[in-house]
Amino acid sequence: METDSSVRLAGLVANSYSAIPEVEAVALAGSRATAFSDEHSDIDLYVYVSETIPLGKRDEIATGAKRAEIGNNIWEPGDEWIDADTGISVDVMFRTTPWIEDQLDRVLRRHEASVGYSTCFWYNVRNSQPLFDRTGWFAKIQEVAGQPYPEELKRAIIAKNHPILRSNMSSYVHQIELARERHDPISVNHRVTALLASYFDTLFAINEQPHPGEKRLLRFAEQLCPKRPPQLEVLMTAALDQPSTHNLNALLDGLDAVLKQENLFP
Repeated sequence: METDSSVRLAGLVANSYSAIPEVEAVALAGSRATAFSDEHSDIDLYVYVSETIPLGKRDEIATGAKRAEIGNNIWEPGDEWIDADTGISVDVMFRTTPWIEDQLDRVLRRHEASVGYSTCFWYNVRNSQPLFDRTGWFAKIQEVAGQPYPEELKRAIIAKNHPILRSNMSSYVHQIELARERHDPISVNHRVTALLASYFDTLFAINEQPHPGEKRLLRFAEQLCPKRPPQLEVLMTAALDQPSTHNLNALLDGLDAVLKQENLFP
């Protein structure tokens, strides 16, 4: 019942946006577009525009909501509200068409890596469900996103993210050691989070899989990454429960073993 309500609501919202001339396409992504949704999953809609939509038009679409935040620019430009009839949260993000095209070019043509999450926008487009596509533009960029994983991109991501795990002088492991010596748990937590971002960026690159984002990463790794360290969840849990040098090195030793097996060790 919940899934049916979510599907209907997503379609209704997408239909409302389709009446706005600036809207080129609307796509459903996030948990609702995968097999991993649950009762806590909201509806993540991506609205692709040729130019910025006035806030007044955006506010009209959320009319009657229990609670609404229109013009929320904390991450991507977006709106968020709770549907009055179903109680389902709707999270809308707005992207210009040139911007997302450049994000795909960045990884698929220019092979540029980031520190963590290098290929998340690629994954997002590739795994979205189109709900509205005015001219067929979104179908074309999904075709671009469907291409094989570039070898140059894989090596660029590994080269950028692997050394900062523990090889470089300012590596995350070294920073965590210093933070523990300073009795600074907030800094420890911050650096562990950064380490995991580069860890998973490397792991998904090894497996030539676009990065699925920040949620349910162990489940995605199990599903998408046959080339992964044995007992990954056990090692990850130990490193999170107690980010000691021993536990972090055990986690990273497993990743290094996979890199060496695949002849990808930097």
